[in-house]
Amino acid sequence: MIQSMTGYGKAVVVFKGKKINVEIKSLNSKQLDLMTRIAPLYREKEMEIRQIIAEKLLRGKVEMSVWIEKDASAEATPVNTSLMENYYQQLKSFAEEHGLTGMDWMQTLVRMPDVLTKTEVEVLDDEEWKVARAGVVEAVQHLVDFRTQEGAALEKKFAEKIDNIERLLASIEPYEKSRVEKIRARIVDGLKQIPEAEYDKNRLEQELIYYIEKLDISEEKQRLTNHLKYFRETMADKAGQGKKLGFIAQEMGREINTTGSKSNQAEMQNIVVMMKDELEQIKEQVLNAL
Repeated sequence: MIQSMTGYGKAVVVFKGKKINVEIKSLNSKQLDLMTRIAPLYREKEMEIRQIIAEKLLRGKVEMSVWIEKDASAEATPVNTSLMENYYQQLKSFAEEHGLTGMDWMQTLVRMPDVLTKTEVEVLDDEEWKVARAGVVEAVQHLVDFRTQEGAALEKKFAEKIDNIERLLASIEPYEKSRVEKIRARIVDGLKQIPEAEYDKNRLEQELIYYIEKLDISEEKQRLTNHLKYFRETMADKAGQGKKLGFIAQEMGREINTTGSKSNQAEMQNIVVMMKDELEQIKEQVLNAL
């Protein structure tokens, strides 16, 4: 089954008042092109996060963000009350000694060094990482599900275009048969316009056969039919066949182009143009297939 390279996934997990957000999105790319923005607490786990992504997402331009939201109580900077009390006693003694009055004690104290400074350093423990890792895995899986859903739409579109090319190819056959007689008649009529021209009818037949064989498109039709079948089989195979589908589409284009170059009849050339149009739409969309 086809997967698209376009996708989006998000997960939110909670650990002790922390809301851990994981967001991941992807676009098409020839290989895995990964960019991460990870909260400082989890940066030591970046290689593990990249490995989780690489195992699930074979190709694509991928962006992942991991950030933390804390509740108000967790975000508030603690007040160093013992240090604040020490500052107060010193300032009060100084004010009394020098006869100073009217001091805004609270405003003065909160501006003193280290009164509102966080001194603890957050350390990632195994329990928190287990929760955060689960969020990463969940977000990646949501993106895979999104890709699968988009891939189903791509597969439906491809099947429609392949059916159209197959139908157009079959519509060539009546014109292919009639053009042999038209070629023969045109050459004979041309010779009749030259009364003094003498020619060997047997030799003329041989030349006609040679000419018509050069314009024969039986092999091109057979190869194109095989490519159409192979394209369908590849779509039904496991995910990750996007590059192969692109190669098959290129081969289909070669056969259609050769058919067009051998078509010396307006009706056949019109059909070839329509086949090219259907194939071009496949080529545009196959770039987004994983």
